[in-house]
Amino acid sequence: MTVTLEPQLKTTRRPSDDRPAAVQAVAPASAPAPVPALLIEGVTKRFTVGRKRKPVAAITDVSLRLERGDIHGILGANGSGKSTLIRLISGLLTLDEGRVEVFGHDIERDEMAVKRLINRVSVDAAFFKKLSPMENLLFAARLYGLDAGKAKPQAIAILERLGVSQKRLDRPVEQMSRGMQQKVAIARALLTSPSLLLLDEPTTGLDPRSKLDVQTFIEDVRDTHDATIVLTTHDLAEAERLCSRISILNDGRVVAEDSPDGLKRLVAERYGQTPTLEAAFMTWTGRSLDDDVEDDQSGDDET
Repeated sequence: MTVTLEPQLKTTRRPSDDRPAAVQAVAPASAPAPVPALLIEGVTKRFTVGRKRKPVAAITDVSLRLERGDIHGILGANGSGKSTLIRLISGLLTLDEGRVEVFGHDIERDEMAVKRLINRVSVDAAFFKKLSPMENLLFAARLYGLDAGKAKPQAIAILERLGVSQKRLDRPVEQMSRGMQQKVAIARALLTSPSLLLLDEPTTGLDPRSKLDVQTFIEDVRDTHDATIVLTTHDLAEAERLCSRISILNDGRVVAEDSPDGLKRLVAERYGQTPTLEAAFMTWTGRSLDDDVEDDQSGDDET
């Protein structure tokens, strides 16, 4: 028989009482809080549109925190600052105020470390149009210090999962459809295995089948690569499917933030609206989704 002896606690006795006084247990040291995947604090960005005009604020005092493995959606009308925020995070624009950290690295002080951790896909992805998809991907791999021999089979596997067959890989990118080009852009970003993936309207212009392929692959990347993803989109069904939390921007400010279910519940309880993301979008931006998409298709530039 094994007998377990309990450790003896040292106690003190009160003069008039035989019962032990309260024993003060030493609390174990608490574990340090995990470093957020993305930390944005008080970020502001202004643009000067003319020498005699006052600067225009594109982003004003925006703060966000993303944990590892999150997919965080950014919704807002055209000109609300969605793309500006993505460019600030990726270092393509400089901050006027505030700070941004990626896994504890300041994007200004630790620029090279941050660039190794992130990649970005925009709605207007740029390529060497005369080169093939594979040539574009291998060029990107070399920029990140990846071995071309190892990168090639990985690129083929990623493209196949996105629905791009090998027979298309040697054609010039300029001969591919808009949807196929966007899939190549996503594959190029994923080839570097980024810890933080910035997706700026990645499925805009894709047909329903291609859009579904990309959405499924985004979920795959989160689950299998432990990636953290920031997603801007005009597709509310996409945001509801993919995002654990959503921030709504209006005039460069975060006007609401919660889970998709939380936003629907809030717009119903506080404003008496139908509990949908579209109702939340209209309530906090003053715009309908149809108006926003029409403006986008008419050629208006996103701030």
